[in-house]
Amino acid sequence: MDVTPSAGGPVLLVLADSLSFHGPARAEPSNEPRLWHNVAAAGVGGRAELLAGFGWTARHAWHALTHDPRAWSIMPTVDALVLGVGGMDTLPSPLPAAVRELIPTLRPDCLRRAVRSGYLAALPGLSRGFARVLPGGGPVALPPRLSVRYLESCRLAVTTIRPGIPVVLMLPGAHWSPIYGYVDPGRAPADRAYRAWAASVGVATVDVRALVLDHIRSGQGNPDGIHYGWEGHRAVGSALAATLARLLPPVGAPCAAEPACTAEPAAPGGAEASGR
Repeated sequence: MDVTPSAGGPVLLVLADSLSFHGPARAEPSNEPRLWHNVAAAGVGGRAELLAGFGWTARHAWHALTHDPRAWSIMPTVDALVLGVGGMDTLPSPLPAAVRELIPTLRPDCLRRAVRSGYLAALPGLSRGFARVLPGGGPVALPPRLSVRYLESCRLAVTTIRPGIPVVLMLPGAHWSPIYGYVDPGRAPADRAYRAWAASVGVATVDVRALVLDHIRSGQGNPDGIHYGWEGHRAVGSALAATLARLLPPVGAPCAAEPACTAEPAAPGGAEASGR
């Protein structure tokens, strides 16, 4: 099956967390041209379709693909899949993710505010303490084995509909955040797991950490120590554009590698992966 690029330039389906839409001062509209996904799309003469949210893990991306009808409407025109999730999965999470995500639902409002404030106040110390004494640095938002499971489910879902398109994974970046006590023990194990998975299924990668580490630690990013400044967005977007330029066929040309143009097998039973 041939996959011909969309008229008007390639369409990038970007599944991402808030690093994709948060700038140096605030969250931005998804069409802000300085955001990294738009820098990348402009670099290959196309456009980006962003599905993203604050704190999204690979599990949230999979949920969006299977529950958001906007994703379904984009799918027939997608020329490349960019997996910009997986970084938030590595952040310290002293509370199990399922419990932590229930905090916004607490009522009355005064209880919700008190619990949220208490958790945020305790988070830096707990993150540092767990990093010192617990194996692997303590619990994270989503363990690497589950992150990989959801990333693979996302890849299979999109490439079953659009076989032969390139898939690019944005590897975990860097943070230097007081919110998490300036510790990040979950990044290295996740990075290894993601690289191994990507190599096993032919997914290209962008080493985001190498692009933003100095940017973040020198204070050029957002004061929260997590999100990028505009120079960071430019660096990430340019690197992604360079990767995509090597993978995308010329406009008007069919998919080059015939074996890669056959539909992927249906997702295994683990595609509907259970949460942590």
